[in-house]
Amino acid sequence: MTKNNPQYFPIASPTTMSKIPQSNCQTDNTSLQVPLAIFYALFFVFGLSGNLLALWVFLRVHPKKNSVRIFLINLALADLLLVICLPFRVVYHSNNDRWVLPPLLCRMVGIIFYMNMYISIVLLGFISVDRYLKFQRSSCRRVFLHSRSVLLCGVIWAVAFVCGICLIVLNAEHGESQQCFQYKTLHESKWKAYFNFAIVGMFWLVYGALVISYGRIGMNLLTTSKKKPDFPNAAKYNKTAWKSFFVLFLFTICFVPYHSVRIFYIMSQIAKDTACEWISVLDKTNEVVLLLSAFNSCLDPVMYFLFCSSIRKVMLKIICNSFCQQNAKGLISSIDTPQELPKAQDVKLSKTTDKVVL
Repeated sequence: MTKNNPQYFPIASPTTMSKIPQSNCQTDNTSLQVPLAIFYALFFVFGLSGNLLALWVFLRVHPKKNSVRIFLINLALADLLLVICLPFRVVYHSNNDRWVLPPLLCRMVGIIFYMNMYISIVLLGFISVDRYLKFQRSSCRRVFLHSRSVLLCGVIWAVAFVCGICLIVLNAEHGESQQCFQYKTLHESKWKAYFNFAIVGMFWLVYGALVISYGRIGMNLLTTSKKKPDFPNAAKYNKTAWKSFFVLFLFTICFVPYHSVRIFYIMSQIAKDTACEWISVLDKTNEVVLLLSAFNSCLDPVMYFLFCSSIRKVMLKIICNSFCQQNAKGLISSIDTPQELPKAQDVKLSKTTDKVVL
């Protein structure tokens, strides 16, 4: 498959399209080049700023040292590494899907992108299970103690790193090429297809964990708030329940379309009689749903702000202090005894009973 220049299917009628040998099929994603470049550029800007801010809050300001904080730090780091790969995709799609950098860099960018996407997925799964076990006050919650969470995250990164190195070495291609991120047949490398199937299977396991965890948390809280509407925390339970459903909804929107399409995409790569028309549809659809998966790296910082009270308080205080300092310049010059202005570095988080939903 090539994506170097405007590419089209061999001239054929609809009735004969399915008879064209798969090796002669050419994909044409010209119509997607500009939208993909624009959206990836936007995701890079918002994802980079959002995740850098989230890391700063978690590392410098957030007072609690618990399992969720460890998972969120690693999640923000994984999202940050993912968005760093996006400028390469912007340049690639802006250049008519031509890769002008070394082929090794193409493989590295692609593997780092997917590696960090699945690290994010696994971490979101662990966060959901951690929240559920603590919500149920299960004795199993000790699995996610602070020290064990650090070790667990270390294992996740180590496994991902080893797999990434192996894929870079085993995917070595000879000769110069202007192709990257393109559709590839896997007739001679079916092990890659089976590996991809295993990754897709892992996703559905994580997704099942999220549905069970957040679903039960949400339903239990809604049931409690309905049974005891006069209970002081009934309104808070109801609000937290819908937050749980919203997190699950965002995860579904970002990742389920891609992994649903991925099943048919991989099957077409190993089948020798796949119609060219079907390959074209799958290739275009895969590009669009992959965009949704990358969008999650921008949504995670937004969820931190919406659902984590400590981050929300820090952000609001930073914004407030910024405006207060600007407005205070004129006020100080008009009075004899200036008042002490609040400083961003003096921001201290008050204790809160709110729980992190993520």
